[in-house]
Amino acid sequence: MPYDTIAVTEDAGLGIVTLDRPAVMNALDARMRAELLDALRRLAPRVRALVLTGAGRGFCSGQDLGAAADPAAIDLERTLREEYEPLLRLIHDYPVPVLAAVNGAAAGAGANLALAADVVVATESAVFVQAFARIGLIPDAGGTFMLPRLAGLARAMGMALFAGKVTARQAADWGLIWEAVPDGNFAAVWRARARALAEGPTVALAALRGALRAGLVNGFEAQLALEARLQGACGASADFREGVAAFLEKRPPRFEGR
Repeated sequence: MPYDTIAVTEDAGLGIVTLDRPAVMNALDARMRAELLDALRRLAPRVRALVLTGAGRGFCSGQDLGAAADPAAIDLERTLREEYEPLLRLIHDYPVPVLAAVNGAAAGAGANLALAADVVVATESAVFVQAFARIGLIPDAGGTFMLPRLAGLARAMGMALFAGKVTARQAADWGLIWEAVPDGNFAAVWRARARALAEGPTVALAALRGALRAGLVNGFEAQLALEARLQGACGASADFREGVAAFLEKRPPRFEGR
């Protein structure tokens, strides 16, 4: 299906969705949010891993304030509830791993869209900016949930209160993202990471994503019970049988489960 604000490609089980409004640093307007939601829903049954990235020199500059005649008149609560929340829930609950390949600046809701992914790989020249306080707002698009969990409360507070730039290297050192990659190697690295996810044991990857998130809120006994239940399901999968066979035969596994 053709889209106006994003580009979608599929390659051997890997879905790549590119935010494609480079003239405005891929700012999120209503059309882009709707197209992202539609594309991700369509891809979900077909792909084994998903990549979100940006066109041009930035990943996403956040909410497109220039799209409204009077930005101060935007109904932010409605916009968040009706347009952002369904998209963020879909990414959070996506059936396969989601990798954000942050190719440049990620600001405001754009930064938090990236952080909603399971894994973030950023080019070293990228920056992450919680710019909300500059215009009298709080972090949204899941920012108040993700920031303290990923970077810790002290760093989350500093990022939000001062609304300054955090470099990709800082973000990696803080645990906010998985890795910062030299600009010249960026495309090769994120594609290799994404391909590894797409070729991985899909049942186990889905289970471990859910288990790690649950571990942030479960008590010890509840988490042990969840581990046992999920491991039982993984142990009954074709992927586990293939993984064991490959180990015994000393060859790379060929996972085909979905």
